[in-house]
Amino acid sequence: MQRKNLFILIGILFCSINTIRACTIFSCSRAGEVFVAANEDDTTPFTRIWYNPATKDRYGSISFGAPDMQTAAAINEYGLFYDFAAANYDLSKLHLKNPYKGDLMWEILGKCKTVKEAMVFLKKYDYAISAKALLADKEGNSIVITPGGIIEKTGDFQVNSNCNMINGKLSCRRPDIANEMLATSKENTIGFLKTILDKTHQEGELNTLYSTICDLKKGIIYVYLFHDYNTVYKIDIKSELKKGYRIENLADHFPASFAYENFSKNHSLYLKEFIFQEIQDKGADTTINRYIAESEKSDSKNKNLDPALLEVALQLIKYSWNEHNNGAMWDYWFSKPNGYDANPYKDTRLDSAEKLLKYLSTKEEKDLRLRNFMYEISGFINFTQGNTSTAKEFYEKAISKPEEAYPITLLRGKEILSRLK
Repeated sequence: MQRKNLFILIGILFCSINTIRACTIFSCSRAGEVFVAANEDDTTPFTRIWYNPATKDRYGSISFGAPDMQTAAAINEYGLFYDFAAANYDLSKLHLKNPYKGDLMWEILGKCKTVKEAMVFLKKYDYAISAKALLADKEGNSIVITPGGIIEKTGDFQVNSNCNMINGKLSCRRPDIANEMLATSKENTIGFLKTILDKTHQEGELNTLYSTICDLKKGIIYVYLFHDYNTVYKIDIKSELKKGYRIENLADHFPASFAYENFSKNHSLYLKEFIFQEIQDKGADTTINRYIAESEKSDSKNKNLDPALLEVALQLIKYSWNEHNNGAMWDYWFSKPNGYDANPYKDTRLDSAEKLLKYLSTKEEKDLRLRNFMYEISGFINFTQGNTSTAKEFYEKAISKPEEAYPITLLRGKEILSRLK
């Protein structure tokens, strides 16, 4: 793989949980209506929306997030909503005593109907996420949760945003604008809230990728793509959950937009998304065989292809994990303790991912750390499918020479091998 593309890839592979999102989120309960609204600002397009019907252990929910399938915002069938704004807390300095072993907010969404019920979890476990979350319910309650404590709503609205403080002042105007507009008006309508979103949206390298207004009482989500507030995609939560589990590309619900398409085509993940969509449309075997043949050509002009194929393999695993774990993120990827407790299952997407990893790992001769990372992920695939002896072989290869392995590969490899003894 080319060095330039490899550096891009490594940045994507090992980004931390709750990556930077300069979002503006607010709740508003007045005039008998209860809404939450948010601008989701980030640098990575290709937003996913996935529908998670209720199970015997969890309430049904709808999630929004990036292709890594980490939930950025979600709402359950009872109108409990949360959304994150990055805050970059240094968790090591907070001396947290009882952090939840998985995704605490995801657990709350699956088990709670109200903010009051969620407080039981928040009193029991430390919130060990380097971000601020706004949690709201259809009764009109909302709180902002941080690793340092909980801020309760005191009036009829609450704003959660993430501008930094510089010399005692906020470094941007987004929270001020939202607060001012909410404080100087008694309105609480879709049109008014949409105006606030428009006034606080961002453009440039960091863009407002999508915006939502959730009617928590009626169970309706109004979605707007790429700061275009004239075109809406309306979601009836209970009706959509009845259709069953699925993952969708949010942009597919909107008409073509030159601005969004241009932004997307210039992103480093665009080729991966293109290939992944071809797999969805034409089948895995046909598509993967075609691109492996293209990669094998010594005169191939597309130097981005191998990194894209590796990302495709990872995306297949993330989709598989999400479906078999009730819509949850891939905890293993983020080195969460729950990620090592896999309940074995079979999935052809895992087989397709392993096929790509086998090809790419035999081709990669220069970057031994990357090759060993691919061994690690092949080990995880076999571990997930119950092939413990093969999984052990891959993990042992991945960490046999610590100096030739990424720190995250060493961490995860040692943990899995300790469970395979």
